Amino acid sequence: MATLKITQKHHKHFNNPFPSTPKSLPFIQGTLLFNSLTLPPSQQIFSIGNDFQLLWSSNNGGYLSISHHSNPARSIWSTIPGQAFVSAALAETEVEESRGSFVFKDRNVHLVCDHQTIEDIRVINQFDDKDHDFLSGYVGLNQKTDFENIQFPVVLITGWIFNKKMKNDRFQKTKGPSSSASARYWIVFDQKTSNQVGFHLKLGKLNYELHNQRSSPTRSGRYRRLRQKLGRIRRRKFEWCWSFTRPRGGFVTISSSNNEEIGGELKVAELSQEFNRVCFTYSSEKNERFYGFGEQFSHMDFKGKRVPIFVQEQGIGRGDQPITFAANLVSYRAGGDWSTTYAPSPFYMTSKMRSLYLEGYDYSVFDLTRQDRAQIQIQGSSVRGRILHGNSPLELIEHFTETIGRPPELPNWIISGAVVGMQGGTDAVRRVWEALRSHKVPVSAFWLQTDKKANRRRNLFEEAKKLDILVKDQHGEPYMVANTAFDVGMLDLTHPNTAIWFKQILQEMVDIGVRGWMADFGEGLPMDATLYSGEDPITAHNRYPELWAQINREFVEEWKSSRIGKEKEDPEEALVFFMRAGFRESPKWGMLFWEGDQMVSWQANDGIKSSVVGLLSSGLSGYAFNHSDIGGYCAVNLPVIKYRRSEELLLRWMELNAFTSVFRTHEGNKPSCNSQFYSNQQTLSHFARFAKVYKAWKFYRIQLVKEASQRGLPVCRHLFLHYPDDEQVQRLSYHQFLVGSEILVVPTLDKGKKKVRAYFPVGEASSWQHIWTGKLFTRQGSDIWIEAPIGYPAVFVKTGSVVGETFLKNLRNSDIL
Repeated sequence: MATLKITQKHHKHFNNPFPSTPKSLPFIQGTLLFNSLTLPPSQQIFSIGNDFQLLWSSNNGGYLSISHHSNPARSIWSTIPGQAFVSAALAETEVEESRGSFVFKDRNVHLVCDHQTIEDIRVINQFDDKDHDFLSGYVGLNQKTDFENIQFPVVLITGWIFNKKMKNDRFQKTKGPSSSASARYWIVFDQKTSNQVGFHLKLGKLNYELHNQRSSPTRSGRYRRLRQKLGRIRRRKFEWCWSFTRPRGGFVTISSSNNEEIGGELKVAELSQEFNRVCFTYSSEKNERFYGFGEQFSHMDFKGKRVPIFVQEQGIGRGDQPITFAANLVSYRAGGDWSTTYAPSPFYMTSKMRSLYLEGYDYSVFDLTRQDRAQIQIQGSSVRGRILHGNSPLELIEHFTETIGRPPELPNWIISGAVVGMQGGTDAVRRVWEALRSHKVPVSAFWLQTDKKANRRRNLFEEAKKLDILVKDQHGEPYMVANTAFDVGMLDLTHPNTAIWFKQILQEMVDIGVRGWMADFGEGLPMDATLYSGEDPITAHNRYPELWAQINREFVEEWKSSRIGKEKEDPEEALVFFMRAGFRESPKWGMLFWEGDQMVSWQANDGIKSSVVGLLSSGLSGYAFNHSDIGGYCAVNLPVIKYRRSEELLLRWMELNAFTSVFRTHEGNKPSCNSQFYSNQQTLSHFARFAKVYKAWKFYRIQLVKEASQRGLPVCRHLFLHYPDDEQVQRLSYHQFLVGSEILVVPTLDKGKKKVRAYFPVGEASSWQHIWTGKLFTRQGSDIWIEAPIGYPAVFVKTGSVVGETFLKNLRNSDIL
């Protein structure tokens, strides 16, 4: 049975401007049964490594709970009493693909096993013949691979998942005989680090039984009596589970689907032998807030939402109107929605100091729509992940990045002044450079885009094609991937010759003086591509941006190691690249990120506000260095719909980005439609002013860059990181943020506004000082309206802070104060 269909709609025009929400697998809920003969009758504690423990309790139908030895009373993960925590489904999926945008649709759900039994919970301290014999009975459980480099003891839980029937329920609407199905499962909990518990869940082969409607009353009656008996057992709340031996009479065991009765005979077509959806369900609390999930642009808290984790174009508008309407109309689902992002991550932390992340690269959805539970739905038949222990959000980030990796320190030169983005040729750049010099603007570098080059010497596409290092289609030809207005070939990053060729290109750039570049794209690997490695393109899709970052980073490190003498130590000679696509471990390989292509608007989902949300959500997810294009990127100049960068928006975006890792301009996709920093005397003076503000806290930025490299903490931080117990802080989105812990920024993000509402959190005893007036704000937990005319954004420093005093001193020395 084919379970995956790829539909390409790159060239479909005049689409539905209001596309419906894709059909998805519903939240799966079922009951938990357990064997009272093999499990403790009340409760028991099992050790996981040296630092964790798992509690089994038979109360209220049975549940599991994991805690750290440092605080055994606080659960960091637990199941719901009497409810299944492992379930699975067999479903057909359609992936609609259009120019880097992807939509997953669950079409037909053929089978759901929503109930679960626990047969056994055992601690394995080491392997002996007895354990080997036991483990050999579980498909896919191999002591050499699954327990390699493992820290004993580990906890192994085994049992079955099953359904009762499939006829006429909410999933299966087809006519025919009722069926039941089951599969064994195992789940291993093991200690990975002193602050992480790993979990590995694997499902076995499917067992099917069909209830033949023509079977004798006596034989079918046996099954009815069995079901009635089991129902009575459940009603009495007896704790019991049973082995799924094939029931006798009235049943035929099959390995097939699409069941039809023809001429009174049962016709059976082939069914899949494995599930392609596995669900992992555990408890949550009604008021628990979920943060993270990589770079997200519309929300900070995801409680109540279904969060898909898949790398793709962020979309044009993402729900902001009328631009999303227009984008969807002319290009299929090009508008995106609140969940579409270049750099997601299957990681979160909550307001209750719980945290979890998935390993691997399968498509997954975190369903947080229920008040008392969370469910992860993974496309596949197994799942690996880790549960984190930490007493604060800062600890959780540090423990997370300890495993996935942290970025290197940024070169000193790129955080010293403005990075000026331009195009238009040498003469245009020189004119702007002279204007910047006259205003004494601290400039780190010019970042140049080129259009058509008359003296083009190489055809890189033809070179890559000849070397056979391009991603291929199903016919073995180079896959021409639809981009914006043209088709491109994508490098096959799994081919060993790709890195060699691409690094040679980078070397040529560096040889002529280039010290930094944009490693763009990385989010568009097609779902039906053929790769040199032979791996599944759906899984490879999420891994592709990590491989892209890795090749660029390898070149940086190789180039650095090749330097000798003073050249090797010269900070002005260091290389840097920045990129927008990413996944869980991209912070390990990437050096610097930017947030992609925001609209030149004030709107929430894809304008200036979204750039703040993306900055803070990515910081919670390990992306320590991130920033946006000053002024945004996407302009639209259609007869009816116009998005042009206004001067006010540009000025406010300068004020905002003066407090991010990198202060970089971009002219946008339509420079002539946008106000630019060099457009007039006011824009140029304002740019000079906030480039100097940016430089004034360079001393602190250097500290934060070093801290990010050592601990994984972001430069720009949601207040939750330092004030996790303040409920008002937990509700904040784009409204304000911290630079490190010592500077509080409340940006002006609305057109025509001259005041902002600042919130001073509950926590530390220190007060906050307004940098422009010197006024002190000492009342914690208070909202205060602050004057914020253009040129004077609401910025505060901690009173008595060395960082704050040095920042103010530097502002005075630059004639800013």
